Amino acid sequence: MCYQRLACLFIGTFLIGFSSIIAAAPANQLEAVKVAAEEYVTTLITPPAQGELNVQAGNLDARLRLSNCPSPLDVSVPGRQSLNKSVTVMVTCEEDDWQVYVPVQISLLTPVVVAKRPLDRGVMLTNDDLTVQLVDARFQRGQTYTDVSTVVGSRIKRVVGIGQPVQGNDICMVCRSDEVVITATGSGLNIIAKGTALSDGALGEQIKVRNSKSNRIVDATITSVGQVIVKF
Repeated sequence: MCYQRLACLFIGTFLIGFSSIIAAAPANQLEAVKVAAEEYVTTLITPPAQGELNVQAGNLDARLRLSNCPSPLDVSVPGRQSLNKSVTVMVTCEEDDWQVYVPVQISLLTPVVVAKRPLDRGVMLTNDDLTVQLVDARFQRGQTYTDVSTVVGSRIKRVVGIGQPVQGNDICMVCRSDEVVITATGSGLNIIAKGTALSDGALGEQIKVRNSKSNRIVDATITSVGQVIVKF
């Protein structure tokens, strides 16, 4: 009787352990499918030079019963999907004849100048107002900046909330009626003059400027805060 009890106990323990292994196998395979999908998408996208690429596979139905594939999983992106915010990846085990579609979220994080505090209209930006953070490219609109020093001295035209990127249309590096330094270049010459801005503008934008000495109005391109260039 004692021997029978021991045998039953041994068999019961074995069956419990065996059932745990069987139950764990699908979970392990599901995880392998997610990893395979993430790694494949990572190979398709070049990460930004000074940022991060984040790829996250969505949760799969735990009720899926997938065998442990005896060969490497085959991974592809079916159809003509764009690799921007998300993509659906097909993971296949040819030997065991199963396939799973995996939703994968994609985010490209790039360094961007953002507000350290709420910025109201008319505020002249200082180093204390700004910081650089990694921001998802999906939430970037228009011109953004990667160096705080580029926008220090600019004035806020539209309210910018804390943590929000400071964009070109939020600021004027040169504001209407500001005095500016005009650099005129051409034919190997550089001429420096002073002028008055006749409109607002940000980096790279063209504005009208009146030369203070000649009173001539010229089209000038903003190169930095308070600085414009004219080519002749």
